[in-house]
Amino acid sequence: MPQYEYICEKDGEVLTLLRPMRDADAPVADPKALGRVFIRKHSVFGVAGSSSGGGHVHSGPSCPCGKPQSSCGSRN
Repeated sequence: MPQYEYICEKDGEVLTLLRPMRDADAPVADPKALGRVFIRKHSVFGVAGSSSGGGHVHSGPSCPCGKPQSSCGSRN
């Protein structure tokens, strides 16, 4: 289930909720019962590569192992 972040327009408090995609933009109840309004905020996430090389798409003048073609010995 995706995780969504919601921000309070009044005080900037951020909530993180696990919700089905169909409920992403559904109203969010104020957990402190103060009548605050929360709107979904744009979330970003990082993607880091793996040193194993799995799934790497090769491009450029180097071997898929990362070495320059001339020093690897592999013929692409």
